[in-house]
Amino acid sequence: MTGYKKVLVLLDLSDASAQVAAAGRNLAACSNAALIVLHVVDFVPVEPMGESLMPTGQIEADLMDRARAKLNDLMARTGLANAKVRVEAGNTKAEILRIAEEESADLIVLGSRERHGLAILVNFTEDTVLHAAHCDVLAVRLA
Repeated sequence: MTGYKKVLVLLDLSDASAQVAAAGRNLAACSNAALIVLHVVDFVPVEPMGESLMPTGQIEADLMDRARAKLNDLMARTGLANAKVRVEAGNTKAEILRIAEEESADLIVLGSRERHGLAILVNFTEDTVLHAAHCDVLAVRLA
């Protein structure tokens, strides 16, 4: 196994995020690697009447604040208190690849769910990251 120096762990804050966090934590510990935890807020403002009740900047800031709070709680519960935390806003796939490059990550750890039927045809985040990342990618099989 390659000795990783920086492990980027992607957390979507779903119930399965603890499983992905634990896998990233354990791999980083085995390699004595730095751990970076990333959550991307993929906010697309929808304005059905052409006007928004709240400015979209404020909505995005609120979403990012909530994500940071949930992420900090998850990190405390899963023993990732020493990891570097990043909460970014934008297109999830593009942000993951950008942060991995920016942080010089050797390994990206993300969750992957089994798909059936027509869902196989949809371009999921893990597929894009797997094929476009400059580094190794570990997909943690989620229930």
